[in-house]
Amino acid sequence: MARNYVRTITDMERYYYGAGNAMGYSYSGSELLKADSPMMSTTAGTYQAIYGRKVWSQLNQEFNAFSIMPKKPWDRSGWRVITGKPSDVTTGSLLGGVAENATLPDTQRPVFQHIAAKPKTIAHTFDMSETAIFLADKDDGMGDIRSVLKEEMGKHHAESVNRMLLDDSENLAGNNFESLDRVTGADGGDSGGLTTMETGASEGTDHCGANDLDIYSIDRSANSWSNAEVDCGTDRHADNRRTLSLDQLDDIFQRLWVRGGNPKVILTGYDTLMRLQQLLQSQQRFMEEKRVTPTYNGVKGVPGIEAGFIVATYNGVPIIPSKDVTKDGLSRMYLLDTDYLHFSTAIPTQYFESGIETGDPFAINRLGQEGLYRTMGEVWTTFFGAQGSVRDLK
Repeated sequence: MARNYVRTITDMERYYYGAGNAMGYSYSGSELLKADSPMMSTTAGTYQAIYGRKVWSQLNQEFNAFSIMPKKPWDRSGWRVITGKPSDVTTGSLLGGVAENATLPDTQRPVFQHIAAKPKTIAHTFDMSETAIFLADKDDGMGDIRSVLKEEMGKHHAESVNRMLLDDSENLAGNNFESLDRVTGADGGDSGGLTTMETGASEGTDHCGANDLDIYSIDRSANSWSNAEVDCGTDRHADNRRTLSLDQLDDIFQRLWVRGGNPKVILTGYDTLMRLQQLLQSQQRFMEEKRVTPTYNGVKGVPGIEAGFIVATYNGVPIIPSKDVTKDGLSRMYLLDTDYLHFSTAIPTQYFESGIETGDPFAINRLGQEGLYRTMGEVWTTFFGAQGSVRDLK
């Protein structure tokens, strides 16, 4: 299959990993493929599809921030968003009625803006000397150190991606993937803000610094349409953290519905999930449960009693806990509408290896072995108003 014919994530897997079941570990092609021909001293010596595929499956099959987002092939480097509604909506006037034999009303249109983004590459490397490889299976060594490092570094790569997606918005993304904390942030406007200018907090206790919430080169302080819905305290000081309440959750749901969103999943920490369960029980209410599974199209309900994972829900929306969610006192809560949020995949996870063990020490110019995991893409949201967060909880 040629790269130009990749239309779906399944197509992309087949292109990069060869034949086999989607999101599975079976692999009927060669496990060891030449990366380039002829071999050059500046190129990786081998590309091992099975290890890259295993980490990609781990990212997608285990519940984490990455797995709950739909995956789509990267097919362009920008998209258009509606930043303003037609004038009769914004002014409150009801236009459109036409008197008998009268002229048609003036034309109207929404306001569009183009957003651009580039794919980012996340790479993790490791190496080992020929001597370490030799001694690892002697005496009380680790055994096959190459396999051990492949497994452990694969887990590290997956965990690092998950932590990037859950990083605090005050840490600029830079070359890392954008964080959901920033996607669900707001800098001013009716949604409430996370900077001094909007909250009135004193200098040094504001949630974020200037421009920390800007995303895709959008100045959020000057473009209220790019703000998500945020329920936050007056500032980030511990004394001003709030007690989690059902009113907070009901309010953020209502605000998202009014703006046109409809949360498909709630992402939070285990501590916040337990606090919510306790809160409901104290009011003689109980969390409903749903059986769901992560898919390429986000978290989906599944029939039957054997498949999927049982998770708690609120307003019928699955609650997915993750250990890496940023905490204030309690972990923050992200209400995500995955109809407008996905991971745009340029290249799924690949594993490369070169060195003495694969017969190409000249590729790394020493008697040892090097490995590399990499994933390429970026988080995209096409409607900020459909995303929300609750934070500053104690």
